[in-house]
Amino acid sequence: MNPNLSRLQAYPFERLRQLFSTVTPNPAYRPISLGIGEPRHPTPDLIKDAYCNAIRSSDGGLSVYPATAGDAKLRNSMVRWLERRYGLQLDAATQVLPINGSREALFAFAQTVVNPEKADARGPVQVVCPNPFYQIYEGAALLCGAQPYFVPSVPERNFAQDWDSVPAEVWARTQLLYVCSPGNPAGAVMPLSEWAKLFALSDQYGFVIASDECYSEIYFRDEPPLGGLEAAAKLGRTDFKNLVSFTSLSKRSNVPGMRSGFCAGDAKLIKQFLLYRTYHGSAMSMVVQTASVAAWDDEAHVVDNRAQYRDKFAQVTPMLAEVMDVALPDAGFYLWAKVEGSDTDFARDLLAQYNVTVLPGSYLAREAHGSNPGAQRIRMALVAEAAECVEAAQRIVQFVKSRVS
Repeated sequence: MNPNLSRLQAYPFERLRQLFSTVTPNPAYRPISLGIGEPRHPTPDLIKDAYCNAIRSSDGGLSVYPATAGDAKLRNSMVRWLERRYGLQLDAATQVLPINGSREALFAFAQTVVNPEKADARGPVQVVCPNPFYQIYEGAALLCGAQPYFVPSVPERNFAQDWDSVPAEVWARTQLLYVCSPGNPAGAVMPLSEWAKLFALSDQYGFVIASDECYSEIYFRDEPPLGGLEAAAKLGRTDFKNLVSFTSLSKRSNVPGMRSGFCAGDAKLIKQFLLYRTYHGSAMSMVVQTASVAAWDDEAHVVDNRAQYRDKFAQVTPMLAEVMDVALPDAGFYLWAKVEGSDTDFARDLLAQYNVTVLPGSYLAREAHGSNPGAQRIRMALVAEAAECVEAAQRIVQFVKSRVS
């Protein structure tokens, strides 16, 4: 067996299952889960219709193996979206690549760009990532033989990462940096100045940047979140050197079960990633490709989706803010709230008394540099319909008040 498998930690939801194993939820309340970030708005009809029509066509694309690079129609659709959304001009043949959702590609990308044999007397190869973070980053680092280095978020700076805290000797051993903007769980968006800092470090030390942008289309202010490729272009880096961005239809278009997204950026990196994926067997079904074209080419359903989230957050955030330290995020569909005492005790007792599930923040972070930046926080995913989210918030308010009375 691959010895690095033993280095993997339990996924947050497995830890949550263990935490709740002895809890009997209050049967007086119907269960409401804010624990998992799985979109639950209805999938738009235009995507379902495109999917079904593709199957009903002469062969639906099911009688042939799909190309790993994807069909030209799909890649052109992705490039058109990048132009509309960010004002970018990319080459559909060399700078974009379909992926089966951002999760698998973020993991696989590390296996492509990291060379663990570069470890030396100074220490192991490093993969740098935020803390709290999406656990795929850590798993990708460990399974490619690297050592993750966790960069804490700073509540006083809207949960921005403290990149200045990373020692030069760590940057010198870094081969891959994961960034997530808008962030999971706090929803912070990286400004242009922060991107400029990371690009300068990448140029100095030679590491690759993987930008996870799967929450980019759910935001609450008039200006959409800045993307990594957009930031590079604004700074004159039109070749996107050492940068690949990853995005997905799952949150944007409410199709998590379709497993569809794309990555884009540095043509040299895309070429090598395509080679890896050709051997890995990561081709996207032609049926999914056809439905994906319909999704990327339409913005009306995205505007409607965003409006639904804005409505929910406008209702729920003020309610919770009366009893908790919580504020509207820049983007994403999570509320990242501070709680008194243990976050695991909070989650367990909330389930027992009010049958509402939330995720302890400490499960989304690692103890590093003397602290766990997710401790005493909870993540609430407002993915259900508005009425259900409001009911959950009302119960949480009652719960918090009961703890301090």
